[in-house]
Amino acid sequence: MTEKQQGRISSTDETGEPLDRIFVHDYVLDVEIGVFTNEKGVTQRVRFSVDVDVMPATGALDDDIGNAFDYDHITNGIKSIIARGHINLVETLAEEVAMHCLAHPRAARVTVSIEKLDKDPGAVGVEVVRSKART
Repeated sequence: MTEKQQGRISSTDETGEPLDRIFVHDYVLDVEIGVFTNEKGVTQRVRFSVDVDVMPATGALDDDIGNAFDYDHITNGIKSIIARGHINLVETLAEEVAMHCLAHPRAARVTVSIEKLDKDPGAVGVEVVRSKART
């Protein structure tokens, strides 16, 4: 695993200011996904790795989870998206996860990697990188 995949490389916003990073890696869930007939009505193991670059907190966190960008925001969002039912494309799932993460007020940029683990000859998937539009 590279340093980037481990969430260790810092990033900056468009002005060069450093961003914090919240991440969830190697999160595996059973998902109804796929366009082929044999993928309908069944689940497949899917691995999610999500890195969200966030603006640093403007105030003290006071050791209170309510003041932080909680990684549960990521995992609960993923669970909510897949609970809606079958998804045809991995790309659609990645885009929805990215948009969910960017909806958080502190989120600036997100990288979402999704892998279907039960395809031959190994894992296949997609990675998307999205940034919040600045006005």
